[in-house]
Amino acid sequence: MEGLRAGRALQPALHLPFLPRHFYRAVSSNEHRLNFWKSKELCLSYIQDALLRKQWKRAAEFLTSYIESLEKDFSTVFMGPSEMIWRIGTEILCNHSRSNIREFNSFIEQMKTLGVKRYLKVCLEHAFHLLCNGLVDEAYQNLSLAESWRFGEQTVLQDKEMKLIQAYRGLLDYCSWSNQKNILLEYGKDGLEDLSVAQEMRACFRKAAVNLKEIIKIPGVWDLFVKSYVDLLEFYGDHQEAREVLTDYAYNSKFPANPNAHVYFYQFLKRHGAPKKSLISTLKILHDIVPSHELMIDFNAMLQKSKKRKRRRLGLEVIFAVLDYSGWKENVKAWSCLARQVKQIVISEKHLDWIKEQWNSRKDWWPAFHFSRYLAKRNWQEDKSLSYEKALVAGILLGKDCKYFKYVSHQGCKARVRRFRTLKKFVNEHSPAYLRISGL
Repeated sequence: MEGLRAGRALQPALHLPFLPRHFYRAVSSNEHRLNFWKSKELCLSYIQDALLRKQWKRAAEFLTSYIESLEKDFSTVFMGPSEMIWRIGTEILCNHSRSNIREFNSFIEQMKTLGVKRYLKVCLEHAFHLLCNGLVDEAYQNLSLAESWRFGEQTVLQDKEMKLIQAYRGLLDYCSWSNQKNILLEYGKDGLEDLSVAQEMRACFRKAAVNLKEIIKIPGVWDLFVKSYVDLLEFYGDHQEAREVLTDYAYNSKFPANPNAHVYFYQFLKRHGAPKKSLISTLKILHDIVPSHELMIDFNAMLQKSKKRKRRRLGLEVIFAVLDYSGWKENVKAWSCLARQVKQIVISEKHLDWIKEQWNSRKDWWPAFHFSRYLAKRNWQEDKSLSYEKALVAGILLGKDCKYFKYVSHQGCKARVRRFRTLKKFVNEHSPAYLRISGL
């Protein structure tokens, strides 16, 4: 026991950095502070409560007490609390009304010395904070310094963090390239000035391309890096490599499922005039992953123009699926797409089974979700075009006695709007279609 005490006595005090003094008032109650020394967990719970309530001054007070308790406790493993203090202190400094960039820089530099295991993560966060404050050059300098950091085996262990450091520096090189590109395209002059800008762009391109290319080889979600790298490649006409990058990003099984990867690939194909078959194939995968994606309207339009019955049937499935989501409930374009296709099917009296198939899985919840009397009143007041498209669909799916259809058609006829009289006549004439769809 005595040997253990002697060993502890030889351990240096844990001098952790404090937040700026004006962030908090001195803790006056000795009993209060002693309680914190006895129970660090209780102190942490107070800090958490203060953070959740956005009481930054109170959180700063408790963090100070927590740090003081650690300084008194020589049994604490040196590296144990450092990440906690870094995370909490950063949150306070980012939100406190009296915080400034100088104090944040001072705090974060001290955090970098708390442990080499987190050095690169702290450097990344520092760079993000500088960027958020518009200090791009300072962020670039910090990333460059971090990239040159070496610490024995830790350098190998933090290989992923180092690649992120390099990737974000590459992203800033891309931003510099993009700014030069805008100058060249919008304000360029003849002669040597154009040449100098082009040369500077080339230098930025080379630096950015090297680092961006490396990070996107690693399985992960790298949307911003991929888009930037593809932009570089397309500008200099390397469309083949750009396509390979996007194809790998979307279809490589080692990468996590990512809807954006298919969006970027689709946009690339569209920019370069790819065949409709390729566009449809790409959007079909996106539909399977995110049936409510905004590109589903384009997908539906392409499918409806197709001469293939299988594609037109898929188009109906796509637009029904879109309207399953609340974000589309009042989208006139989506309802117009559905109304147009349903109307065409009813007029032709062909493929009513397509509508029936889609309606069977929705007839128990769509009436309350889309076609209530309350929604009919609100839609009529806010958007007559929306109420017209929805009323047409409601009349076909639920018949002329549907609350939504009855209210909207009545209001439209009352207002003597011709298309609503035509709508009412159309639904009445095609009531047999409703009977077949409903299975009556």
